[in-house]
Amino acid sequence: MLENLRPALIITRREIRDQFRDWRIVIPILVLTLVFPAIMNFTARRATEFVGRFGAEVIGDRLIPFLLMVVGFFPISISMVIALESFVGEKERRSIEPLLASPLTDWHLYLGKLLAVVFPPLAASYLGIGVYLFGVYRQIGWTPEPVLMIQILLLTFVQALVMVAGAVVISTQATSVRAANLLASFIIIPMAFLIQGESMVMFWGQYDALWPVVFGLAVLAAVLVRTGISHFNREEMLGRELDALNLKGAWISFRNAFTGEAPSIREWYRLQAFPAVKRLRNPALLTGLLMAAAVWIGVDLAADFPLPATLLDVSNLRLETFSRLGNISLMSPSGVLVIWLHNLRVVLLALLLGAFSFSVFGLLIVMLPLVLVGYFAAAFAGAGISPGLFAAAFVLPHGILEIPALLLAGAGILQIGARIVAPSQGRSIGEVFLQSLAEWCRVLVGFVVPLLLAAAVLEVFVTPNVAVRLLGG
Repeated sequence: MLENLRPALIITRREIRDQFRDWRIVIPILVLTLVFPAIMNFTARRATEFVGRFGAEVIGDRLIPFLLMVVGFFPISISMVIALESFVGEKERRSIEPLLASPLTDWHLYLGKLLAVVFPPLAASYLGIGVYLFGVYRQIGWTPEPVLMIQILLLTFVQALVMVAGAVVISTQATSVRAANLLASFIIIPMAFLIQGESMVMFWGQYDALWPVVFGLAVLAAVLVRTGISHFNREEMLGRELDALNLKGAWISFRNAFTGEAPSIREWYRLQAFPAVKRLRNPALLTGLLMAAAVWIGVDLAADFPLPATLLDVSNLRLETFSRLGNISLMSPSGVLVIWLHNLRVVLLALLLGAFSFSVFGLLIVMLPLVLVGYFAAAFAGAGISPGLFAAAFVLPHGILEIPALLLAGAGILQIGARIVAPSQGRSIGEVFLQSLAEWCRVLVGFVVPLLLAAAVLEVFVTPNVAVRLLGG
């Protein structure tokens, strides 16, 4: 293994040596790494003194770990510019041709560059964390618990790897440093939202919730590294001078991939739609397992967040209960339209989020309805209604069609992410995504949309009657 990595490590050593020779890189990293922890030390001390006046020391205790995480994150966000220009910057400076002409393989070049740009921001982050901890200890005597310290260090590492790996992927696909810097917003903005979520976890003191975050980021980092290696091609990078926006060509490619030149709807179903569903066997199996896990998560949440008994009383259940939602009449054709369009918006939102997260966030959207099913099934079980009776009354009448529709939509989203990660000789990431999107749209138009429409009809006209017959007084 080490022998196989040796050529990549040669590239890594060369890149790191060049970076530390350039004072314009070293001095800003050092200054920002040393000054920012001092600012956070001052903030932590003032905040602790302020809340201590009102007997709210716990706020200070929760604030310091959050600031510790921010100190680790800050150098990564600043130093990511090194990763963004790792390939496209050298291409603009005309210094990459000798490197690409070397006998090293593509994955050696890519991995060597990746390791080189991970090291400086990660080293700066750990240095900043050390300076911050030293300052906090000297000022107020605070030290982190060992488990929390391990979580912060691991969280910093996987966040650095995710951001740098994403930036290197952008650098290999962009045609200029300017374009790479603009595309970096698709990395910085999601990570900023993630930091906000992590801050909520820390202020609530639920540090155990950080372990799933660390695991999820580690998986995402592995996917990004795999994607970069799969789509890195030195010849294509040298020959790519400008990516022109060709909407007409993209539409023609999408249309041809969607229709497959089928002469009729019947032939389209036979030649395009049904084969597309057959290719979803493995993604559908994994999506089904995730949906089952979502039900279990809902059951677990019901124990931690119980509903009031008054909301679980169905002894006086009547059809009027289902008749209106605000100003909308549900038990009518307009109710069918409302529910159908709502479900379609959920599916499209899952696709949109999945496109920017290698299907991860898209699958979470698909899992959410099953989380609610598990939650309410467990809640009603606590009120004396068996999960089987709850499912028969509220879920199965329309879920027999709606759940398979969500399963197909989720499997298609998962397949898009898997195809982007997989190697594809002669095709760019955009071409792979466009063709995968066309196949997903075949499943959407051919099966998901009709199933959701039929499920909406059942949910409006059948499910309320079944629920009243089974559970009403």
